[in-house]
Amino acid sequence: MFDLGMQELIVIFIVALLVFGPKKLPELGYALGKTMNEIKKAFQSAKSEMEKEINEVKETVEEAKKDIKNPLELKDELFKDVPSLSDLRIDKHIENIARKEIEKKE
Repeated sequence: MFDLGMQELIVIFIVALLVFGPKKLPELGYALGKTMNEIKKAFQSAKSEMEKEINEVKETVEEAKKDIKNPLELKDELFKDVPSLSDLRIDKHIENIARKEIEKKE
């Protein structure tokens, strides 16, 4: 975490022993350990909450993807009742009318 070697830890222990004395050092160690444990729990809780929120957002995005239709399918659905351009050609209509008239005569 802090990249402290054995020598640095020994120096820190000796300074703490001189500053706080041998009677207060165990209490200080206990308080420091308890504080570090609480900080660790708080970070783990925050991490789990963030992961939960991220998963909820992912689920929402996946649901939205399912609701979005393929653009080509949507186009086909929107224009299914609209005649195609080839059906709108006048010469084709004239040809169809002529066929019907010929069929009537026969």
